[in-house]
Amino acid sequence: MTKELINHLSINVTTDRFELFKKIAEDRTDYVTVLLEDIYQSQNASAVLRTCDCFGIQNVHIVENENEYSINPDVTRGSSNWLNLHKYNSKKHNTEDAVNHLKEQGYRIIATTPHTDDVNLGDFDINKGKFVLMFGSEMPGLSDIAMKHADEYLKIPMYGFTESFNISVSAAIILHHLSHKLRQSDISYLLNENEKDELILRWLKQSIKKSDLIIKDYLSKK
Repeated sequence: MTKELINHLSINVTTDRFELFKKIAEDRTDYVTVLLEDIYQSQNASAVLRTCDCFGIQNVHIVENENEYSINPDVTRGSSNWLNLHKYNSKKHNTEDAVNHLKEQGYRIIATTPHTDDVNLGDFDINKGKFVLMFGSEMPGLSDIAMKHADEYLKIPMYGFTESFNISVSAAIILHHLSHKLRQSDISYLLNENEKDELILRWLKQSIKKSDLIIKDYLSKK
């Protein structure tokens, strides 16, 4: 049914746009995903989404504890529309629920912060299974709960006086390095055919006015 709906809706967009959807979907991955914990700076938060889209990271998990996650449209440049955003905000403290949910899906939980047991970015092993990269707010960083539940700790080597990059720069450096490494590997990291179809269908729906009515009319005639 998904493929049928894709074929039906695709006539409502240009051939070039539909081909672009298929091309981008071919390069998407959920082998690596990102978790943003309580980010309150909208520019940094938005820049991370833009980076994820650029490097083909399809899923981003957003934990809202003290701060609501806000997006700056001038920074995202529409990139958030093409990602799957998963929000955790039903409780006062949501980090543990988010981490446990990802662990149940088989993800290794990676805290991106200096730690006694950390590993340098260049030495991180992508072959041990899919993983989620956790990023915290600018000043406080990741919470104690996030650190406690992390399976591994990752850091970017630093050689200057400044202790760290800001979150958007850190995410860009780490995702660039690891996504490049992933694409050079023989790991099966891409979305499967069903996942790609679901993604293309979603992109078509949000690109076509009254797509829900078009689908309803199509299904009523079957």
